[in-house]
Amino acid sequence: MAAAGSLSSALLLLLNMAGALLAPRGALPPAPASTDAGGADEDVDFFFFPFLVLYKSGRVRRFMGTDTVPASTDPATGVASRDVILDAASGLAVRLYLPSPPLATNRTPDVASGELELDQRLPLVVFYHGGAFVTESAFSPTYHRYLNALASRARVLAVSVEYRLAPEHRLPAAYDDAWAALRWALANARPDAPAADPWLSRHADVTRLFLAGDSAGGNIAHNMAMRAGREGPYGGAAIRGVALLDPYFWGKRAVPAETTDEETRQWKERTWSFVCAGRYGVDDPVINPVAMPPEEWARLAVGRVLVTVAGKDVLAARGRAYVHALRASGWRGEAELYETPGEYHVYFLDKPDSEKAAMEMEVVVDFINGGQRNSALRMDS
Repeated sequence: MAAAGSLSSALLLLLNMAGALLAPRGALPPAPASTDAGGADEDVDFFFFPFLVLYKSGRVRRFMGTDTVPASTDPATGVASRDVILDAASGLAVRLYLPSPPLATNRTPDVASGELELDQRLPLVVFYHGGAFVTESAFSPTYHRYLNALASRARVLAVSVEYRLAPEHRLPAAYDDAWAALRWALANARPDAPAADPWLSRHADVTRLFLAGDSAGGNIAHNMAMRAGREGPYGGAAIRGVALLDPYFWGKRAVPAETTDEETRQWKERTWSFVCAGRYGVDDPVINPVAMPPEEWARLAVGRVLVTVAGKDVLAARGRAYVHALRASGWRGEAELYETPGEYHVYFLDKPDSEKAAMEMEVVVDFINGGQRNSALRMDS
């Protein structure tokens, strides 16, 4: 699993090239020298291109996804956001997003205090960010911008989860945090809950619950829906739908139209083993749900599933196979596949103002709004 030795000049060159490719999400800083502050060589344990380097000393150096922005009221959309710490010891936290209400009177409601009309309960979206389980944040500029847009366009109350990252906290830490945040959101959305969060208790409609995430966050959203099917009930909560945006799934054997390049497949296996410390094999259902027996799909505790893929994404074939396996399993729900040709992985985050990104946002918005009119599967065992 380890990539031993110092960070080579060739890898440093590739890392700087990646900075140019990923510039829309913020150019990478200069690649690090292969020495520590004291000048002694510091050997590399694993280089997870292009995200980070783990040194044998235990030090981690990330090259992207570390910038954050404060919660605020977004001037472009009017969406208000604020942060809530759920567990100070672990760092588990959420950023809540509340859209500005329609102005039915001459008085402007105080959005920041959670003021909305009593009959304006909103769908609840619990969102998990991507980043290969090793980088990015619910507080990053990328996800802050995306959640502001989603909350505004879909008119939802969104809960964006700040979960622990590998390699400091290998899987299942992210899954555990994601589940804890979902439980917290649902508990606080009850109007009669003691000391409940005011935004959730006043404005969230738990009968219109959606889970969503991109890349690794799509993997998390899927696994939370599976866990809900195993560990319900949740009172009045119902998962109306799950939106998996360019989700991160893989497997030992290639699915139709997936790359058969041996080096690529081995690298995917190595990076997966890195984030979970070998706990889950590459055909474990948490990373390869396509391999599940048909009866296992019945545990997917949702009424509707949306999977989006990008045509030039190496993960696209696996997303298509997910939808095919789900439909073929006899699962009692609706599965929708949306594909954007000619684009790369999570392009809608890199190019949020593009026409294709706007079209994909409308697909997600329509999925959520359509879910309000469809019956949901209860989160009961």
